[in-house]
Amino acid sequence: MKTLQTTLFLLVFAPLMQSAPPLQQESLPFYEYNSDITRGSLIQQDYEVQSQDIRKEKTNVTLDTSLRLQGDDSEGNAPPTKDTNLPTCLLCVCLSGSVYCEEMDIEAVPPLPKETAYLYARFNNIKRIAASDFADITTLRRIDFSGNRIEEIEDGAFSKLLLLEELSLAENRLLKLPVLPPKLTTFNANQNRIKSRGIKANAFKRLTNLAYLYLGHNALESVPLNLPESLRILHLQYNNITTITDDTFCKSNNTRYIRTHMDEIRMEGNPIVLAKHVNAFSCLRTLPVGTYY
Repeated sequence: MKTLQTTLFLLVFAPLMQSAPPLQQESLPFYEYNSDITRGSLIQQDYEVQSQDIRKEKTNVTLDTSLRLQGDDSEGNAPPTKDTNLPTCLLCVCLSGSVYCEEMDIEAVPPLPKETAYLYARFNNIKRIAASDFADITTLRRIDFSGNRIEEIEDGAFSKLLLLEELSLAENRLLKLPVLPPKLTTFNANQNRIKSRGIKANAFKRLTNLAYLYLGHNALESVPLNLPESLRILHLQYNNITTITDDTFCKSNNTRYIRTHMDEIRMEGNPIVLAKHVNAFSCLRTLPVGTYY
């Protein structure tokens, strides 16, 4: 009887028992031992290691950059070197026809732009001036070589400077004067080693515009001859002048002659008593500065 019931049950309900459709579930990862799980952990470790390396690299880059920047700052603060091989207008300052080459330790006159009108080359180590230094620079009006070591000026060094009005060779080591250009109004050769034989007899005669002549602190034994009528200021202090004549400043054959332009003559510091040469000053409006007794 139980067997018959079981058979009937199977006959009735068996057709109804079909396989149910699969459930649409989220696919879950399936890991085999020592495969995917291990791979995932290794990937994670590699990521962490790479992140650490990147952070280290960033730190190193930042440190290197900082060091480079510090190096740049230190280089920027370093004093510039004086490269005397640079072009003149990089070594010196060129501005509106003026060239400023002061305290540059140069040992020779630098090549100048052709339009140069004013040259300031004070306090350098220039020892010699050559004729070629100004051969092509005919526009010069003022030259200042004060405070160098000039011992020699080649003949004709200034002969082509027909516009030159002011020339300073003060504080050098000159033993004699060069031939001077004709339009000079001011010439300064103070504090050299010039002796009277180092000045030609007609050195100043043709300088009809010369108003200021400075020859103090040299080794002159006498006042230069043939001083031009245009002269206003004459400095001869602290030389070795021992005598003067009636024709030094005046004209002994013309008692009415007056030097109308001469305002100042300095002769202090010379081994001469000026009171012994009264006739030498008869044409002057003011007496020279110096010792009279």
